[in-house]
Amino acid sequence: MTSPQHAVLKQFLVAATGPLAERRPRLPAMRLFAELLAFGQFTPWNVFVEDTDVEGIPAEWVRPANPAAGRVLLYLHGGGYVLGSLNTHRSLVGRLAQKCGVTTLAINYRKAPEYPFPAALEDALTAYFWLLNQGYAPADIIVAGDSAGGGLALAVLLALRDADEPLPAAAVGLSPWTDLQLPTSTLRSLSHHESLLLEALEIRSWGPLYAAGTPLSHPLVSPARAGLHGLPPLLLQVSDAEVLSDDVRRFADQARAAGTTVTLQIFDGLVHWWHLFWRFVPEADVALDRVADFTRQVWATPAAIPAPGVDPTRQAA
Repeated sequence: MTSPQHAVLKQFLVAATGPLAERRPRLPAMRLFAELLAFGQFTPWNVFVEDTDVEGIPAEWVRPANPAAGRVLLYLHGGGYVLGSLNTHRSLVGRLAQKCGVTTLAINYRKAPEYPFPAALEDALTAYFWLLNQGYAPADIIVAGDSAGGGLALAVLLALRDADEPLPAAAVGLSPWTDLQLPTSTLRSLSHHESLLLEALEIRSWGPLYAAGTPLSHPLVSPARAGLHGLPPLLLQVSDAEVLSDDVRRFADQARAAGTTVTLQIFDGLVHWWHLFWRFVPEADVALDRVADFTRQVWATPAAIPAPGVDPTRQAA
């Protein structure tokens, strides 16, 4: 059973998105709604935000008091590749930085349909290499993101691996969107009331808007369609009530079968984007505590990252 606070959040989302579901809003209205959801979600106390420019990409340094030296999270916000911003996720990023005790770089990557694939991926990779140029070692970087940002974090790993570039220490996906083809089981679950928000915002259209002329099955668009060998440790969190639940479980199984270390944490009965509401939904704060535990474990246990070009399933054949 979920907390009373989550029950209130769920009722609010159902009430707020009911009119949207009837009117089928245009993208500008969807973007405005996402910004309004962030209203009142202030940065945690004693967390400091500084604007920066990452090769032309708007970004923010988010620093807790006394962050660990030489380590950094690269955070990629969610929003279906079409909405979301530094503003919508500043509170979440601040809390994550505070919990993990490290400086975090959040970027406002380009969105579809104005900038379709591979624009968002290019921006995320630019930010990663920018951090390397700032003096961070690959082993001192963890890439994290929620929803589409979680899928983008996984795509970053795949792109780096395939280019024989140094990989970060780990990646964290909070309800990551791993398969933009939206399998039948995912589409069927869109009718559930837990997912009214995504239904109202017409998630079915977001993948094609992002992919544009690229097939949705492209491995850097849908990481679930890629070979998942040679990746650093992954932490994946998802609720069993989310539309993405089955996809995330399948992705975890595929990655483990390919030899990648995966920590899969499944929460009960929570709506998509529950992490954003950490200030009054206790399950969200618990989830962020587990992210912090994972980052500390990764950085406390140096491990050799598999060679990028080695696919154990092919070797076995």
